[in-house]
Amino acid sequence: MLDTTFESYRGQRVRVARLGHGEAVILLHGYPENLQVFARLAPGLAADKQVIAFDWPGMGHSEEWPGGATPLLVARHLLQLLDAWQIDRAHLVGQDMGGQPALVFAAVYPERVRSVVVMNSLVSGTAKTSWEINWLRRFGVNRLLLRHFPRLIFWRALHTFLPAGEGLEPAVHRDMWATFRQPRVRQFIVRMCAGYEAQLPRLPAWYQQVKCPVLILWGAEDKHFPVAHAHDLQAQIPQAQLEIIPHAGHWMVVAQPTEVQRRIQAFYRII
Repeated sequence: MLDTTFESYRGQRVRVARLGHGEAVILLHGYPENLQVFARLAPGLAADKQVIAFDWPGMGHSEEWPGGATPLLVARHLLQLLDAWQIDRAHLVGQDMGGQPALVFAAVYPERVRSVVVMNSLVSGTAKTSWEINWLRRFGVNRLLLRHFPRLIFWRALHTFLPAGEGLEPAVHRDMWATFRQPRVRQFIVRMCAGYEAQLPRLPAWYQQVKCPVLILWGAEDKHFPVAHAHDLQAQIPQAQLEIIPHAGHWMVVAQPTEVQRRIQAFYRII
């Protein structure tokens, strides 16, 4: 469980965890998770880096900011946070729905990025996904389930994001469920999913503008976003390094943090 504090940005609270010293590594989560999804990964990366994880505004324990929730607008929120933290350039690590804004950020603000790591994200509008993701990508279904059946979505995530028999640490489980169950968080996620889906056809044009070093790190057994998404992304970013972790699922940052850490640190040594 990561120790966290609350910081204020223009009167809005943002929950943040900070570890280590050195070049900044920013960890970007998806849903139904919050920053605690990186509880097992962040300490290892902090051996020689300053690691910052935060709850996206509108998610976790962070308060929502004005404006939309597309990958571009979420990337702008990240820019505002980097400015507030006085971080000129950072390594970005995006998991799940943190992957798209990381790549868009690198395309739009190249001078602010050292590298990008993308893990297990919906980065392709044409590659196959699980039947559950197909259903959730339909706005009406997504809105219905998120508004009225949060426990079902959270339970299903635990049982499909992790290997059979594995679970979250109790404290992390409690923290993530406590935030996801909040109606205001789920309502923001409804808007975010709609915004992401609307911009999905435009994302390849941004991918092709990314010039910084990129590591595409994928779980071989991700049940929701198969490795076809990783190959599709690499085709858009020719300089990207692609690595597949055997036997890893969607939440490999939880189930295989040591291997994920090893791959990311090896990437940092060669860039």
